[in-house]
Amino acid sequence: MTLFDGIAARTVETPSLAVNILERTADDPETSPERTVVFVHGNLASSLLWQEIMQDLPGDLRVIAVDLRGFGGTENAPVDATRGLRDYSDDLHATLTALGIPAAHLVGWAMGGGVIMQYALEHPALSLTLQSPVSPYGFGGTRRDGTRLTDDDAGTGAGSANPDFVDRLTAKDTTDEAQTSPRSVFRTSYVAPGYTSDHEDVWVESMLTTSTATGNYPGDSVSSENWPGFAPGGIGVLNTMAPKHFDVSGIADLPDKPPVLWVHGTVDAIVSDASFFDLNHLGALGVVPEWPGEEVAPAQPMVSQTRDVLARYAANGGVVRELALDGVGHSPHLERPAEVRRALLQIIGYVDMPADPAPPTEAIILRSAD
Repeated sequence: MTLFDGIAARTVETPSLAVNILERTADDPETSPERTVVFVHGNLASSLLWQEIMQDLPGDLRVIAVDLRGFGGTENAPVDATRGLRDYSDDLHATLTALGIPAAHLVGWAMGGGVIMQYALEHPALSLTLQSPVSPYGFGGTRRDGTRLTDDDAGTGAGSANPDFVDRLTAKDTTDEAQTSPRSVFRTSYVAPGYTSDHEDVWVESMLTTSTATGNYPGDSVSSENWPGFAPGGIGVLNTMAPKHFDVSGIADLPDKPPVLWVHGTVDAIVSDASFFDLNHLGALGVVPEWPGEEVAPAQPMVSQTRDVLARYAANGGVVRELALDGVGHSPHLERPAEVRRALLQIIGYVDMPADPAPPTEAIILRSAD
């Protein structure tokens, strides 16, 4: 595990499994929850990808990054996908409980955004920062209002994983010799064109910590009579976000609403209204054959769904800030770290929020505090 200066790893024992976390060596464990920030990574990633922003945050904050089960240094326990993302949310709660943290500012990226939304439905949180989050209705297979396209969620879940990518992930392939290598996927899907970093080897290392054991990535699938012929099974990472297993749109009705920061890039290839990882969108492009058409299998409008749910959250009394970054891909904290850092410090109350909204391409206040 490649750790940056001032970052250390340790194992936290919980009742269910041993969880790896990253911490800053200079942080005070007695820091109050109001100044504690907890980062939760997404699919095909680990806590290693948070290290730059961890280093850059003020020294009087306590900063922690957690590895989810089957990723990073945490145990490779199987995931019960029929519970949606609750296995991960439960693990996060157990970890924070073991650390003596009753509530914290939570930052979740992609699938991790879904994890912290699920967490907020069941446990207190001081704020939620959703970076390129999975839609509140899951990944694939729904219309804008969240209604499911088929009873079995055909075309979603583990069956959508590229077998060659899974093989290369298992083999810990660090090359860029194929489009399906983890390094190539990082360059074409995780970040926008033009992004470069001296730490790319670490970012790929983070991807390669993903367990492909049974019950982890990608999971199982079953046959379907609906196009494209498969549906999600009951175990594994990708099936946790199938719409029949995962729906956190109820967050809009939370009685106690922590402030929310929604950060996303305008050219995100993974989470968008035209995702290149959505089989229905690929069908419309002719990449997946025999697409049955827009009426039967429309692409999932992921960003629009998130905006709708957060607009309801705001209308119901919550505070929501949107930071939409032009020309940025799936990893705003890597691609535009200064903007993300500033917005995070504002939402956690470390610095004041701007008095007036910035231009729409930079930030929008959907509802400000009364």
